[in-house]
Amino acid sequence: GGLGLHSRFTLSKIFAANFSDQVVESFPSDISTGIYYGWACVGNGDVHKMVLSIGWNPFYKNIKKSVETHIIHTFKEDFYGEILSIVIIGYIRPEKNFDSLEALISAIQGDIEEAKRQLDLPEHLKLKEDNFFNLPEHKIVNNH
Repeated sequence: GGLGLHSRFTLSKIFAANFSDQVVESFPSDISTGIYYGWACVGNGDVHKMVLSIGWNPFYKNIKKSVETHIIHTFKEDFYGEILSIVIIGYIRPEKNFDSLEALISAIQGDIEEAKRQLDLPEHLKLKEDNFFNLPEHKIVNNH
């Protein structure tokens, strides 16, 4: 089953969403760095496949642990300030350094293909419908 990591945070960057330090620090401290897959949902929109990287991003020489979400979907508009809900389901590979940006991109593409394969499995597909993704509605009540 999933790792049971449910996290909601405000999106700071389109497509590759970086968690704030506060959110990263709220993750279990013993969670392994590396690449994970799961489901992500922006606001009350559709649930999409996603790849999540947790680590020090050695390629970019980060000194703080960072968590970055890559949603496998092309959005037509920016979604600054929206709530991003994610469910992490499984682990793809450990973090590693790359000699070139090309090698990094190629690894990310491989991770995306693996995530798509895994998330098409029936036991993972059913989590896409989880109630977790239904944010409370903020409906304006009219007089009728």
